[in-house]
Amino acid sequence: MAQAGNCSDGAAQAGAAAFDLILLDQQLPDGEGIDLLPRLVTQAPDTAIVMMTGQHDLELAIHAIKAGARDFVHKPLNTEALQQTIDKVLARDEPEVESAVAASAAPLRELVGRSAAMLAVSKQIALCAGNSANVLISGESGTGKEIVARLIHQHSGRRGAFIAVNCAAIVDTLLESELFGHEKGAFTGADRSKPGKFELAEDGTLFLDEIAELAPPLQAKLLRALQERTIERVGGTRSIEVSARIVAATHRDLFARAREGLFREDLAYRLNVIDIELPPLRERREDIPLLATALLERAAHQHKHSVPKLSRPALTRLQQHDWPGNVRELENVLTQALVFARDGQIAADHIRLRGTVDTPATPADEGVTALASLDEVEAAHIQRVLDHTGGHKGRSCEILGISRPALDRKIDKYDLHLPPRT
Repeated sequence: MAQAGNCSDGAAQAGAAAFDLILLDQQLPDGEGIDLLPRLVTQAPDTAIVMMTGQHDLELAIHAIKAGARDFVHKPLNTEALQQTIDKVLARDEPEVESAVAASAAPLRELVGRSAAMLAVSKQIALCAGNSANVLISGESGTGKEIVARLIHQHSGRRGAFIAVNCAAIVDTLLESELFGHEKGAFTGADRSKPGKFELAEDGTLFLDEIAELAPPLQAKLLRALQERTIERVGGTRSIEVSARIVAATHRDLFARAREGLFREDLAYRLNVIDIELPPLRERREDIPLLATALLERAAHQHKHSVPKLSRPALTRLQQHDWPGNVRELENVLTQALVFARDGQIAADHIRLRGTVDTPATPADEGVTALASLDEVEAAHIQRVLDHTGGHKGRSCEILGISRPALDRKIDKYDLHLPPRT
C-alpha cells in the first residue's frame, strides 16, 4: 500500500508500480483529482480508480466515470460503504464505460441537483451510456425522463440522431407507420414510401416515451424488432436491419401492467435491461433551491426578462409544497411567478400553488396544502395563465411552453374558458 500527498507524487507512483486500486481525492494541494484522472488511466489502464470528493456535483460525478473512474464516493467516508465499493470494483473484469480517450464528457446543464438520489442517477447515466443495452427510465410524470434519455444519448458517443416518440400521443394506426415506416400504397393516402423512426434513428437513440400505453399488436411487433434487430415497413415484405439503441420511459409499473394482462411480460424484460428510476421532487427537496435558480434563469432568458431573486419566504413556500407535478409543475409555477414579480424579486405571494390558501402567504400559513390530482394542477395553472393574458393564446403558449394545438387540446380537455378580449 502506498500513499501520495499530491498530483505529482500520485502520477509518479502510478507510473512506477502496479496497483490493483487507486483512491483518488478530488481536492489535492497542487490540483484537482479530475484533472489527474485521465493521466492515471493512461499510465495504469488495468488499475481500478475510485474518485473521492466532498462536492455533491452531478457533472463532476459523470465526468469522473466517463473519464475512466470505476466508481465515485463522497466524503465524509463511510468505512463499510467504501469497502463495499472497493470489493465491487475489484471484482469487475472490465470497466463498464469508455475512457476519456474514446468519449467526451459534455456538461450536464439540464440535470440539476446535489441530493444523493440524483447523484445516483448521474452515476447510472455514466455507467450505461457507453454500451448498447436497452434502458427503461421510470418515474412520476414531470420528473425529467426525457432529459435523462437525452443525456444517455449525449454521453453514448453514438453518431446517429436522438429521436423521440410519445406512444400515448399518436393513434395506434398511425403509430405503427411512425415507428416502422410504410411502403407506397400500404394504406389510403400512402402515396410514397416512408422510413420509420427505427430507420431514422440508425446508429443513434430511439426514445419511446409512455411505452406502457403501447397497444398489444404494436407490443408484439416491437418485441420482434428488439429480438431480431430487424423490422418490416407497413405494407412491406422486406426485412430491414436496424441498429438504434432503445431507451423507453413510463410513469407506470410495466410488470404490474403485465400481471394485469395489459403489457407483455417478455417485452417488459427486453426493455428493462437497465432500469433508471427517477425520484419525485418531494423526495429530494434539498434540490429545490438549485432547481428553482436554474429554471428561473431559463424562463427569464426565454421570455426576455431579467432574472429575479427568490425571497426567503418564497423559497420556503416552494420547499414545503408536495409537487404532484414534479419538476414540470415547479417550472410552470416559477414561470408564472416571473410574470408577476416586481422590483427584481419573487415574493411568497407570487408563488401560486394549486391547493394552497388563496391569499398572500405569511410565515404562519406558507405551505398549507391539500392533495390535488395532476390534472387539477394543470387545469388551474392553464386557466390562470389564460386569465393573465386576457385569453391571448399566443402569449399563453409562450408562458406555458407548449404549442397552439396542444393548448387547444387542453382547453377542450379541461373545459376551460377564455376571458373576453379587450
